[in-house]
Amino acid sequence: MAKANARHILVDSEEICLELKKEIEEGADFAVVAKANSSCPSGQSGGDLGEFGPGMMVPEFDKVVFSAPINTVQGPVKTQFGYHLLEVTSRTE
Repeated sequence: MAKANARHILVDSEEICLELKKEIEEGADFAVVAKANSSCPSGQSGGDLGEFGPGMMVPEFDKVVFSAPINTVQGPVKTQFGYHLLEVTSRTE
């Protein structure tokens, strides 16, 4: 079964999400940005979600995590929790 490791940043608005994505694309460290901005408890560990399989996260999240290029920041991805930036750090099929 497929497995992925990913990290994310959760914020309340698409606008903030886009600002943070720009910061990261301009060289800011994802983990530092996550610690400073993410409203998810995982923010304190740099946004790290650990390893998970399909169906363990909300569908919008799964769709990106199991199709996006590795080590590329994706988003904003809207879920019932808010807006996410996602980065898949590894994936096995």
